[in-house]
Amino acid sequence: MIAVSKLKGIIMPILTLSNITMNYGPRRILDGVSFRVNKGDRIAFIGDNGAGKSTLFKIIKGVLKADDGEVILHGNTIAGYLSQNMDEQDLSSASLKPSNLIDLEIKIDTLSSKITRDSDMGLDTTEIINELSKVQSQYEALGGYDYEYRLKDALAGLGLKDIHEREDFTGLSGGEKMRVCLARLIVDRPDILLLDEPTNHLDMEAVEWLENYLSSYGGAVFVITHDRHFIDQVATKVIELDGGHITEYRGGYTDYKEQKERFIKSQSLVTKALEEELAHQLDVKQTMLSHRNISGYHQREKMVAKLEEKLSEARSRLPAGYAKMSFTAQPLERTGRSDRIILEAKELSMKFEDSETNLFDPLSFEVTADEKLFLAGPNGCGKTTLLKLISGHAGDKLKGSSGTVLIGSAQSMGYMEQFVPFDDEELSCFDELVSRSDIGTTEARSLLARFGFKGDDAFKKISMLSGGERSRLYLCCLLRENPDVLFLDEPTNHLDINSREILEDAIKEYSGAVICVSHDRFFIDKCADKVLGFKDKKAELYDSYYFYRKAVATETPVVVAVEEPKQENENTVRNVNRAKERKESAKRRQRISDIEKETSKLEAEQKELEAKFGGSCSSEDLKRYEENANKLSALYDEYFELNDE
Repeated sequence: MIAVSKLKGIIMPILTLSNITMNYGPRRILDGVSFRVNKGDRIAFIGDNGAGKSTLFKIIKGVLKADDGEVILHGNTIAGYLSQNMDEQDLSSASLKPSNLIDLEIKIDTLSSKITRDSDMGLDTTEIINELSKVQSQYEALGGYDYEYRLKDALAGLGLKDIHEREDFTGLSGGEKMRVCLARLIVDRPDILLLDEPTNHLDMEAVEWLENYLSSYGGAVFVITHDRHFIDQVATKVIELDGGHITEYRGGYTDYKEQKERFIKSQSLVTKALEEELAHQLDVKQTMLSHRNISGYHQREKMVAKLEEKLSEARSRLPAGYAKMSFTAQPLERTGRSDRIILEAKELSMKFEDSETNLFDPLSFEVTADEKLFLAGPNGCGKTTLLKLISGHAGDKLKGSSGTVLIGSAQSMGYMEQFVPFDDEELSCFDELVSRSDIGTTEARSLLARFGFKGDDAFKKISMLSGGERSRLYLCCLLRENPDVLFLDEPTNHLDINSREILEDAIKEYSGAVICVSHDRFFIDKCADKVLGFKDKKAELYDSYYFYRKAVATETPVVVAVEEPKQENENTVRNVNRAKERKESAKRRQRISDIEKETSKLEAEQKELEAKFGGSCSSEDLKRYEENANKLSALYDEYFELNDE
């Protein structure tokens, strides 16, 4: 027998994807995707809606088959999968306990009864006792004895109490079903959690509980999410899917943004330098031809071909949508002082007809002309109800309100609810915008492009838009109408990260007042001037979301039961690797600097030689020029290779 010792510091993969390719009709959504997931990894999987993230998860789980490539679950790795589509989840059972535990419980009861019966009859029960011991050990290894406790704790953390005692789960709402499935999945403790948009339908307290749980999960976590604060709290790595290809980044969302921006800046400079060099070499090639220097001409042809290949490769490495990552709003001017009060709520409260208590206690607050006020709090606390009351969209459904809302008679208002309606679904995005505002064709196309509707997308019918696209179009039209007060109810729902950033830039630059309900902490932190935070039926104003959550945590501290990470010497290994990376990086930077100096010298000499091509060029000059060209070609190759590293 060969003795195998554990190799410390070696991190073994539990999931490997190799060259995964997937086509939907003529469109390739996954183009040779390859990466691996190690035990202890916490990966955030990001990308635009429709990029293919959920498709890749289904390929990993075996729900879909890729056109090409291989998925390897190493050893006995078990992958647990949470779909964002609740129709794919099975809650038909009368128990939330998994069938394998139920089967083992039946075996334990059957064997225990048989032992009692045989003992009463004076029969030998040794063999049955041994079998019972094995079944009990298996049940314990699967966490059967404390399963009910752990499930109850997870459900409570996700905002569902006493629901595990139900016998029928089919009548639950979509959000409740998602939370039940999520709780059951994380309590099962698979080796790798595949979570598709797990923060959908979760309020802030539940998201924070999930963040704490996943941050110390013993296995691997691979999660599709657009929640940037969640990514910062949980992820150790970000994988972005863009144009069918993936790019990996170390750290959370903030780290990803910094690394991506640095890469785009660096790669753009490389691309620009290649474009300039290509233009220069094309001129030289034409000069060679005009002077009938055929040898030099063919040499230039080879160099031009190589530069064109390098340029194409450099352009392909830039993100497919990097040009759309900026938003420059043109805020419209308003008359009057920005600090004037335009909305005032006094002793505002709400009680539903079938309830003896208030949804929220009387509250009062003011909003100034350019203030951005965000309403934050747990599900069911009354945020949307309050928004409808102060915006005048309550109607007859909210008869139990009391208090007053004062809004200046000259103030115009715009309202955007969670599902945005359009009067005519057959209109195109362009037609909808033009019909709602006095705007020319060029300006309309430009404005639509800022909100992600570029090219032919501007002429898509509204009926064909996704939920996120509908929200973007509605907001685009609403902002163009330029109301003095903008009321928004969960505007980031259904939006991918790029769309959220477009929205944030638009809100930050908006010259009017904004009153917004949101669970998106990143959005709140970026845009809010004040936060009206709900706790225990009361609402108070805070300077930021951080101070609101700090106040809530002080009064109701959250205790989260989590597993200890089992990865050995993680910090030591990381520090050693970083030291090596710094040394190698320093060597690369020095060599790149040397190459830049050498190429500058050679390029200057080449220009001097090119100046002689008109008449005084000797055979020695041509020979020298060709030698320099070969040296430059080799230096360019080395330079690009070092930059790739």
